[in-house]
Amino acid sequence: MITVFTDGGSRGNPGPAAYGVYIAEGETQLASFGKYIGTNTNNVAEYMAVVEAYNWLLSHRESLGNSSGISFFMDSQLICNQLNGLYKVKHPNMQSLYFSVRKKEQELGLKVTYTHVPREQNKKADAMVNRALDNLSFVSLQ
Repeated sequence: MITVFTDGGSRGNPGPAAYGVYIAEGETQLASFGKYIGTNTNNVAEYMAVVEAYNWLLSHRESLGNSSGISFFMDSQLICNQLNGLYKVKHPNMQSLYFSVRKKEQELGLKVTYTHVPREQNKKADAMVNRALDNLSFVSLQ
């Protein structure tokens, strides 16, 4: 099972924003990265984290082996509930990101789950957000 921790943040809302992603298989880290995305809202940054995690998964699909699925963990209850179909996505910008996630889910072709976790359980992705915001750039610890 592949686990993906995603986080997004903005300093101000909107304000300087970044996303962070941590991907592992079991105890083995596969990727850890974040990127500054300019002035944006926290919700855009949260969705961008999921989109970019999918981009990484799709570009490394052959190395994922026979994974039984992907488990996403995020501390954004809103985004998690939207991706689980519990909340509607009303904002046009959010809708385009939402549909991008759905398209990438289909491309990947694996079972995917989305789980909300407390912020304390999302420290690795959160650290990537803060590094990207502090450096105003892309950061990677692969």
